[in-house]
Amino acid sequence: MSDRILLKGMVFYGHHGVSPHEKELGQPFVVDLELEMDLSRAGISDALKDTVDYSQVYHAVRETVGGSSRNLLENLAEAVAQRILRSFPLEGVRVKVTKPHVPIKGAVLEGAGVEIYRRRDMQTK
Repeated sequence: MSDRILLKGMVFYGHHGVSPHEKELGQPFVVDLELEMDLSRAGISDALKDTVDYSQVYHAVRETVGGSSRNLLENLAEAVAQRILRSFPLEGVRVKVTKPHVPIKGAVLEGAGVEIYRRRDMQTK
C-alpha cells in the first residue's frame, strides 16, 4: 500500500515516564501518524465517507496520550497504534512519539522518541 494520510506535529499533554516527577507534573508529547489505506475511492468521490475523518483520529490519539500513565514511550506508541487500528478502517499505521523534554542530567538534545509500524494483520490487542 502506498497511499497514506499524514498527521504531523500533534501535541498533547500526558503523564508518562519512569520517574515520579514525570508522572506527577506531566509534559507535552508530540505524535506523528501515517495512516495507511487505499485513498483512490476518496480521490474520485471527494466524499468524507470514503476516507478517515482526521478530527476523529486526532481525538482518539488525544484520549490515549492524555489517558493512563505509562512508563515507556514504546508502550504509549503501541497503545496509540492499537487504538487507531481498532477504531478506523486502515491497513496499517506508523506512530512516532517524541518527548521533547527528556530528563537526562546534562543532556542537550531536541527530544527522545520512538517510531513503530503496525499492520492490521499484526494487531494483537
